[in-house]
Amino acid sequence: MVSLDLTDHQSDMDSVNKFNNRVDHLSNNKSPGWRGTTIVTVRKNGKVIIAGDGQVSLGQTVIKGNARKVRQLGGGSVIGGFAGSTADAFTLFERLEAKLEQYPDQLMRACVELAKDWRTDKYLRHLEAMMIVADKTDTLVLTGNGDVLEPENFLMGIGSGGNFALSAARALVDMDLDAEEIARRAMKVAAEICVYTNENLVVESLTSTR
Repeated sequence: MVSLDLTDHQSDMDSVNKFNNRVDHLSNNKSPGWRGTTIVTVRKNGKVIIAGDGQVSLGQTVIKGNARKVRQLGGGSVIGGFAGSTADAFTLFERLEAKLEQYPDQLMRACVELAKDWRTDKYLRHLEAMMIVADKTDTLVLTGNGDVLEPENFLMGIGSGGNFALSAARALVDMDLDAEEIARRAMKVAAEICVYTNENLVVESLTSTR
């Protein structure tokens, strides 16, 4: 059964923090995989932004500094960003694209259907990645547990520097700044603290109705 909780913020944060801690642990594992790191989303004043850094690490080594972890989906009607294993994340992007083709303009439905597969498919259960996706109305987080979460106040950060970026975004959201400026400043804070995050940002935006 898919867990879809749109009200219990503490439960949402517990799930996100649990996965973020797992990303940190895997990044330091003796047999590490390719890792993507920090993603943040902000929705404010008619815009929704997802921003991600470009660093990919293999254990303690920076392999690439300009990876693209944020992209458009669903013919440009959805934007998304990933943290975790890069190969696994691309697999999930492909699966989500297929769900969006099956359920056009229904991001929530597509994510719930993907989460069902994530929980029940023997192959997908072993994928270790996490995604933030957004369209003109919804911002959703898909976790490695097969949960679909709607973050409080339309702010969320995932990955090894996700909590730093989220904290910065929360501090900035009530200031006279637009959504993109908040996201960029939040990512800068994360990059200054988290060794798995750099300042080579990719930013995607959509017009928001909320």
